[in-house]
Amino acid sequence: MEPDKFIDPNLTRQDLLVLQSLLRDAREKSTDNTNTNINKGNGNGNNNGKEAPENKETSMINHMESLNNPQSPHFDPTVFVTWDTPDLQRFLPSIITTYLLNPYIHLGRKLVRVETDVVMLTHLLLYCCTSVPSAVYLYCYRFTWIHAVLHWLMQSYFTGTYTLMMHQHIHMNGILTKRLAFLDALFPYILNPLMGHTWNSYYYHHVKHHHVEGNGPDDLSSTIYYQRDSVVDFAKYVGRFLFLVWLELPLYFLRRGKLATGLKAGAWELGNYLVLYLLWRFVSARATVFVFLLPLLQLRIGLMVGNWGQHAFVDEVDPASDFRSSTTLVDVASNRFCYNDGYHTSHHLNPRRHWRDHPVAFLKQKDRYAEEHALVFRNIDYIMLTVNLLRKDYVHLAKCLVPMGDQIPLSLEEKAAMLRGKARKFTEADIEMKFRGK
Repeated sequence: MEPDKFIDPNLTRQDLLVLQSLLRDAREKSTDNTNTNINKGNGNGNNNGKEAPENKETSMINHMESLNNPQSPHFDPTVFVTWDTPDLQRFLPSIITTYLLNPYIHLGRKLVRVETDVVMLTHLLLYCCTSVPSAVYLYCYRFTWIHAVLHWLMQSYFTGTYTLMMHQHIHMNGILTKRLAFLDALFPYILNPLMGHTWNSYYYHHVKHHHVEGNGPDDLSSTIYYQRDSVVDFAKYVGRFLFLVWLELPLYFLRRGKLATGLKAGAWELGNYLVLYLLWRFVSARATVFVFLLPLLQLRIGLMVGNWGQHAFVDEVDPASDFRSSTTLVDVASNRFCYNDGYHTSHHLNPRRHWRDHPVAFLKQKDRYAEEHALVFRNIDYIMLTVNLLRKDYVHLAKCLVPMGDQIPLSLEEKAAMLRGKARKFTEADIEMKFRGK
């Protein structure tokens, strides 16, 4: 099915409202171009008794805010990524809802940092009951190739959701209530390596580095030096991160005069490598490959694939703008299963914004997004955005684009050409003028 003709029924309720709002704007502007009287009315603000668009937008924003407000009767905590809580309460047998689901939600709201985030407690319990015992069994009891492969596949399925949970953790200084601060600080040292993360490296690279540089010329993961539809350039980009981040990140901090941060970043990374070597050499080489090394390799490639997609299209006029150097996705994989990771522009605008607040924040700033020529896509995640970009399939990417503002009148071919122009490599002269010259 064509991505521009399909609304995924598995979108979160907030995503569905956002997408409906954007599509309604596009329809109204398209209609305005042929008959301004259809949607603008004749000055009395209403048409055929329908609710005025601005009133509908305000009602939508108020409703979305109420879903995140624990004091509201419409409050909707997230408990599972796959199912929305109202759907569970509607379809589960009443005895399960009354004696299992609702008490769990009640308890979970007291144990997490933000009351919407019962899902993070759910996932911590899931990982502690599956990933940890499986890894211990492979090391301490009996290694079998079938178990090892199944363990790796399980971790491959878990790692995306876990990584975005940790994304919330490192930006908000935790996910559990402060009464559980010890557990909140402890669990990453146990679970991170099982999911492919080295200790604290995500924090130092993402929070202390990437959000400081913002995909600019001094960002070690910046995409501006590369032709984003080039397989060769993409291989260079991934290879640099895989083989040099352990050295380049500490050196970055040292160049900035942050000696302590640089030493800590290097020590945690190299210390993790040392532990992996000791496990390989003295405990079990086979278990180490499947429990730690394959997840490490897979995650680091995945992080670069994702970051390439998040910053694939950089505006040629104002590449330093957060609106113009990152993208927004309204899709299931990014937002239902990965804590609204698709709202990457919103995240760069406010890195400490809670994940549940991204959709409503986007709606509030929708007009600004349009004025800044921001890019919004649907029915595609960052991995497939990168894949289609490397295939130079700009027509498919143009079909996934949800046009805003001046993008609405563009033909499919014009949208594809626009995207192609925003994927080009910046020359040193461009960088000097558009970044360092400011």
